[in-house]
Amino acid sequence: MPHGEQPTVVGLGELLWDCFSDSRRPGGAPANVAYQAGQLGCRGVICSRVGIDAAGDEIVQFLDQHGLQTEFVQRDPVRPTGKVTVDATDSGSPKYTIHENVAWDALAFDVRTEQLMQVAHAVCFGTLAQRCETSRNSIQRCLSAVSADCLVVYDVNLRQDWFEKSWIENSLQLADVVKLNHEEAEALAGQLSMGEKQFARQALDRYGLELVCITRAEQGCFLISRDETIDVGGIDVEVADTVGAGDAFTAALIAARLENWPLSTTARFANEIGALVATRAGAMPELQVEFANLVHKCRSA
Repeated sequence: MPHGEQPTVVGLGELLWDCFSDSRRPGGAPANVAYQAGQLGCRGVICSRVGIDAAGDEIVQFLDQHGLQTEFVQRDPVRPTGKVTVDATDSGSPKYTIHENVAWDALAFDVRTEQLMQVAHAVCFGTLAQRCETSRNSIQRCLSAVSADCLVVYDVNLRQDWFEKSWIENSLQLADVVKLNHEEAEALAGQLSMGEKQFARQALDRYGLELVCITRAEQGCFLISRDETIDVGGIDVEVADTVGAGDAFTAALIAARLENWPLSTTARFANEIGALVATRAGAMPELQVEFANLVHKCRSA
């Protein structure tokens, strides 16, 4: 996040409604990352697809009202806007039911999308939006179009059974940074026939990564690069729900990497941002002022 320049951070993948028992709120991991990157002072851009329906109109209007560019949110004339049913009975570990055959499953790669990728400073993508061949191919073409100095972040984000080993390995090879939570790290290490810590260390060389980050909820995070290993403890907060907290962590990680902060500062900053979002309901709470204060604190440290 260089001074005087507003870097473009693209959230590439699903955009949907998180449907709770009493309300619905905008969500989708890459969309959450772009939203939070915008609150952190970047140009947050969502590259996704929603239906030509009332739910699609409403989510695009929400994004417009919150300062995100929506010109790369495609509209699908056949498939509906995506939704996820969230069971937040356990606030620390919500359960998700992700509905199929929705608009973001048909994400298209076109000239305008290619041009966006060529000017992006960072692109964040995950596994879920690759569950259908159409969107999987589009995401891979998008990542092939980025510039050499674009930061490509793979937020693993395993959901239900929407993943295969080949997608994961290909995604790791396309990424500069991989971020995953401790449960995903265990699952991924098992998929790739290695232990969690072994995965974190070997993935740097095996996939040509710059950084592996494992989040551990209230226990903090573990970051490892080729030169450093940073282990930061958790922050004790009163949790409203954890929906989107990991995505906020990812957005903070991206913002800090773009500004070339030390890895220890990056880890603490991302931890604080994720913890702050967990104190609010939903994946896209308004926290721009609070974020700005945390950015200032880290820059002044």
